[in-house]
Amino acid sequence: MAKDSEKKTCGQVMDEWKEFFWNPRTHEFLGRTASSWGLILLFYLIFYICLAGMFALTMYVMLLTLDDYNPTYRDRLATPGMMIQPKGKALEIVYNIEDTESWDMYVHSLNTFLSTYNDSHQALSNKECTPNELFTQADSGDIKNNPKRSCQFNRTILEACSGLTDPYYGYDVGKPCVLVKLNRVIGMLPGKNNQSPNVTCKVKKDNENAVRELSFYPPDAAFNIMYFPYYGKKSQVNYSQPLVAVKFQNISVNTDVSVECKINSEAIANPTSERDKFAGRVSFKLRINQKV
Repeated sequence: MAKDSEKKTCGQVMDEWKEFFWNPRTHEFLGRTASSWGLILLFYLIFYICLAGMFALTMYVMLLTLDDYNPTYRDRLATPGMMIQPKGKALEIVYNIEDTESWDMYVHSLNTFLSTYNDSHQALSNKECTPNELFTQADSGDIKNNPKRSCQFNRTILEACSGLTDPYYGYDVGKPCVLVKLNRVIGMLPGKNNQSPNVTCKVKKDNENAVRELSFYPPDAAFNIMYFPYYGKKSQVNYSQPLVAVKFQNISVNTDVSVECKINSEAIANPTSERDKFAGRVSFKLRINQKV
């Protein structure tokens, strides 16, 4: 144990720290001379420049392998996902017929979503295709056939769910419309032997009798194969996803109704996993409240 006489005073400690920061005799700053600091800073400068150069070169080589119009690597799902419009909160469409504000947001959502499907907009942007035929647009070797055309999907195809004849999509009278769409997958051919995949909807077992009549638009409830294959957002800038509208003509009020819509096609694998609730199907809850 050091004796009290050997202990350094506060002034001595401060002097040692001052000398460490700057030693006027040796001209050292933090224990190094100017030349020593210069050499070490030069070393790290060259080191980080080389490191940045290697990173830039790696990124450049990687970017050379990418195609601006088609992903080089992608996980192709055996069964594409499905979604509805309007989505509501957590795929729940709940409203009160007497309360206009409760269903106005669904009407507004459908109007916004369908605005690009107006016939006039489709006529200007897209091509009138031949139904039941794949709209294939192959490239000529290394020459890309871009931008690629897209087929028209006119809003009028949805008839009673187009928002043109009924601006409220049936929500004001308890006969709501729900739009079903298939998620985009580049290069997917959902049809087989010129057969377009179609959509079927059913009420889950809890309330099988809650829905007594469904109407589909187009009437065959199909995604016509003329809208496939899809070539990507950059290749087909004006691509319009085909839609199927489901109108609930006769549904029990004040009841939670669980509905499941799914895609049916020989070219698409049937959903096999209960973990992915959106693979080839979509489930949502519909509840219409009304004073009795």
